[in-house]
Amino acid sequence: MAVATTLREYLDRWGVDYEVVPHARTSSSLETAEAAHVPGDKLAKCVVTEDYRGYLMVVVPASHEVEFDRLDDELDRRLELANEEELADIFTDCELGAIPPLGEAYGLDVAVDRSLTECEDVYFEAGDHAELVHLRGEDFRDLMAGAEQGEFSRHL
Repeated sequence: MAVATTLREYLDRWGVDYEVVPHARTSSSLETAEAAHVPGDKLAKCVVTEDYRGYLMVVVPASHEVEFDRLDDELDRRLELANEEELADIFTDCELGAIPPLGEAYGLDVAVDRSLTECEDVYFEAGDHAELVHLRGEDFRDLMAGAEQGEFSRHL
C-alpha cells in the first residue's frame, strides 16, 4: 500500500515536501520506530478520542503515552478512546493502527503534544504498517498550526 490518498492529497495541497520511509511490517509504534531506525521521540502516533463534543485526534511521540487526566484538564474535556469500528468509517484509506496524525485532512480536531512540535524532523504512519512519512519539523509545525498544543503525555 502506498501513502493514503487523503494524506497524499492533503500534503500536496499544502505544498509540503515529504519522504516515504519503508520499513518491515510492524504492529506497534515502538516496533515501527525500531524497524525504521527512527527515534521514538520523533515518531508521531495518534490516539483518537471522543466525548460529547465529538472526536479529537491526540498526537504524541511513540515513546510516550497519553495522560488522560492532564489532557482533560488542559482542554476542559472528558475524553475516552474512540471505538475502532467508528475509526474504520473515518479513515477508509488507512489500515487500523496506522492512522496519520494529520486529523484535519480527515475532518477531525487535533491536539498535539508540544514535544513533537520542537523536533527537527517528524515521522508518522503513511496509512499502512509498512511505510512512514518523513517531514521537516518546520513543515510539521505549519500543518499543526490549528491544533491544540500542550503537554499531555509522559515517557513510557
